[in-house]
Amino acid sequence: MVDVTIYTRQFCGFCTAAKRLLDEKGVAYTEHDATFSPDLKAEMIQKSNGGRTFPQIFIGDTHVGGCDDLHALERAGKLDPMLQGA
Repeated sequence: MVDVTIYTRQFCGFCTAAKRLLDEKGVAYTEHDATFSPDLKAEMIQKSNGGRTFPQIFIGDTHVGGCDDLHALERAGKLDPMLQGA
């Protein structure tokens, strides 16, 4: 399975929803809580080419986007192949 990274902040409903979907699929992910870290937020913005909203999700080297984007991939049947590295 491909490495998954998610940048989050505390009390973010979209972050919770994205992590719930990943948890339901049994996906291990690395979470970076940027709530109190300007450095992590700056890293997230740079890696996502300007994405400032939370969460920002990466599957392997691919920037997926946010929670809505992750769920859209799931509805389209594209998330599982991405997670498998296809």
